[in-house]
Amino acid sequence: MLKFYYNPISVNARRVWVALLEKQIPFEPLLLNLDGDQFQEEFTAINPLQRVPVIVDNGLRVVESLAILDYLETKYPNPSLIPSEPGAIATVRMVEMITVSELQPATVILTRPLVELDTDAKKLASAQEAVAKILQFYETLLGEQIYFAGKDFTLAEVVAGTLIPSLPLFGFSLDDYPRLLAWAERLEERESWQKTTPDFASIAAAIPNIKAILERRF
Repeated sequence: MLKFYYNPISVNARRVWVALLEKQIPFEPLLLNLDGDQFQEEFTAINPLQRVPVIVDNGLRVVESLAILDYLETKYPNPSLIPSEPGAIATVRMVEMITVSELQPATVILTRPLVELDTDAKKLASAQEAVAKILQFYETLLGEQIYFAGKDFTLAEVVAGTLIPSLPLFGFSLDDYPRLLAWAERLEERESWQKTTPDFASIAAAIPNIKAILERRF
């Protein structure tokens, strides 16, 4: 059975978790508390980068969430989370890449003051500006569609949808983006979202670990 190394507060791990549930792939969940167990020799042998998520499927190890999503889509193609029309494929990839390379790094900066870490005021302002710009782009890109690729739920939802609903924690109201708000509300109705949404107690308990991780990164 596929092994899935994860932590419930990791957005990177959550997107893989959602995909596993959406595709109904049987898996063995292996929880890492990220309070130091990611540095243990056993896990380091699996992922020298010492972070989640990781999957091991029939002896094949895959690290990094986008690589895992691509692997799952190819190995377990039904139900498909990638559209077939060229323009829709491009849209899905745009959303994935912007979320991971632009939106998520901005939220990392915005997390620092939430866990009582000093952050340069200019960096905070730049991160806030980046988030607002991306949200407006997504609002326009979504348009009147149900999902980014039209009527079909895709990896765009898996990647962006596991991050955007958390943005009110950083002072961004989705009420300012009504199409995205309705989109996020549709996602929250899915069983995969309900099963993977971290509760407040889990988030609160993880704050010391989040702070320690951010201190190491910057």
